[in-house]
Amino acid sequence: MGGKWILGKVIVLFILIIALAGGGLVWFDYLNVIDAKSILSPIYRLIGRDGRTQGLAQTDEALSLDAERLAARLEALELRELELEKQEQDMQGKHGEVEQMAQELEERQKALEEREKSFNDIVQAAETKSSNIEQFARYLTGMPPQNAVGIMSQQDDQIVIDVLRKTEEIAQAEGSASIVSFWLSLMEPARAAELQRKMVGRPPSLN
Repeated sequence: MGGKWILGKVIVLFILIIALAGGGLVWFDYLNVIDAKSILSPIYRLIGRDGRTQGLAQTDEALSLDAERLAARLEALELRELELEKQEQDMQGKHGEVEQMAQELEERQKALEEREKSFNDIVQAAETKSSNIEQFARYLTGMPPQNAVGIMSQQDDQIVIDVLRKTEEIAQAEGSASIVSFWLSLMEPARAAELQRKMVGRPPSLN
């Protein structure tokens, strides 16, 4: 009799321990301390209730929020990248415009330098020609008139005209009589008339 009583007491204690363990397991699962849904799902189905889904819902919601945040960050990064690419393209365009303007300015500078050089060459040539004509005129004035006329008869009309004009300028500057008329009188009449016509009809050349 005493043995049966002890056995019954043990069985009751064992059932009580299992009940307490099961209740604790359910309570901890409810508090989200542990995840026992896989173990308790048969019991939930036995009593006609669904297992706990709150943890999963919260996890899915958190993952969804993280995904949205990540997507927003990625979108912001893409927009920033596009903006940087546009700025780079604009900078390249402006750099190209600056290079083109610099090239145009360089070409204009070269053109101006070439014009200045050409002008200086013309002025220098005119000064050289004027100096040569003056030396030639003084050389002819210092020799016998007949010899001077013979030399001028072999020259181009424009050179002779420049010499005659320069000779008159020198005579006026020095206050002496010009020998130009006497030279013309010693030339052939047709040549002398042609030279006088050209001297009247043409402006003074660069001399």
